[in-house]
Amino acid sequence: MHVQPEVLESADEVGRVAALQIAGRLQQATEAGRAFVLGCPSGRSPLSTYRHLARLVSERRLDLGRVVIALMDEYLEQTPRGLRAVDPGAAHSCVGFARERILAPLNAAAAPGNELPESNLWWPDPASEPGEYDRALAEAGGVDVFLLASGASDGHVALNPAGSSADSVTRVVAIGEPTRRDNLGTFPSLRSLEEVPEFGVTVGIATIRDLSRSVVMIATGAHKRVTVRRLAAASAYEPDWPATVLSECASPRFLADREAAALLAAAS
Repeated sequence: MHVQPEVLESADEVGRVAALQIAGRLQQATEAGRAFVLGCPSGRSPLSTYRHLARLVSERRLDLGRVVIALMDEYLEQTPRGLRAVDPGAAHSCVGFARERILAPLNAAAAPGNELPESNLWWPDPASEPGEYDRALAEAGGVDVFLLASGASDGHVALNPAGSSADSVTRVVAIGEPTRRDNLGTFPSLRSLEEVPEFGVTVGIATIRDLSRSVVMIATGAHKRVTVRRLAAASAYEPDWPATVLSECASPRFLADREAAALLAAAS
């Protein structure tokens, strides 16, 4: 199905609206006495969402004790024994990002006794069999809200490269050069393409599509204009632009700021 973007005034407003949806679903899960699983990307796009979510945690006194933060991916490095996750202390580590930019602010905002346990921060293990992370998410009841972002140059979602199968599960992948070039802007500590990891472990297209109760795609900034146009035009998954999985997800929502949606306005 086509998912048209809700065009908001600014990137901050996109983050505020996304955070309101997450907080509302979290409250519903708490009232029902069940865990709440939030699928999280790293990088620049979701930062305003995480800031606003921390504010809502404080204002609404949300209980984070049964919240699970499920990361989408992690970068890998080559060692004599094979691939392993990069050190969480590395500036480009998704786990390190989550601890600093998601977990710490949320727990600082939570009332005493309502914090999110460190053990509830989940991420895919490159040493596991493909699909094992998917099974853990399924056993947790699925992902209540999967927050998504699309690559500007090649439409990657998580680290799924162009050409990813619609039935792909969590697995180790070679990261395409367009995605690696995008990461030079995301992580200033990576000073050249040679320093950007060539491999990662990522949730699959089927992971996102089949295990999500709802998804929220966010796109902000002029560099995401092609992304917004491409996603708005998609009626089904298109392997050459993996973020089009949005069109096949349950309860999809697409939030874009005016800068990102400019090509749609020009065409109307």
